[in-house]
Amino acid sequence: MKIILTNMRFFAYHGYFPEEKKNGNHFLVNLTIELPECAACRTDELEDTLNYQQLYDIVKHEMEIPSNMLEHVAARIKTGIRRQFPEVTDISVRVSKRYPPLGGQVEWASVEL
Repeated sequence: MKIILTNMRFFAYHGYFPEEKKNGNHFLVNLTIELPECAACRTDELEDTLNYQQLYDIVKHEMEIPSNMLEHVAARIKTGIRRQFPEVTDISVRVSKRYPPLGGQVEWASVEL
């Protein structure tokens, strides 16, 4: 079973350059969580699945901590989820930065772990 949270939006201060740390930027986070079974499919009870709010709260917490690299943010998100939900069998997280300072027209730069 998969749980997918798509296009969670944040304003944060991730980036290598001083102006990124000072001015901040818009970010999107996409998360896919895999579980070995779907007990909630049978029971229709919240306690039989991962609480989506708790997943969002982990992502939000990690997005509030400035990092130089998107890779570091994505890895922290994965670690936080694994720590709180050891039953998860796989995690895919994509962190995207809007209009990265690359000297040209680039709408998004992303990293996916």
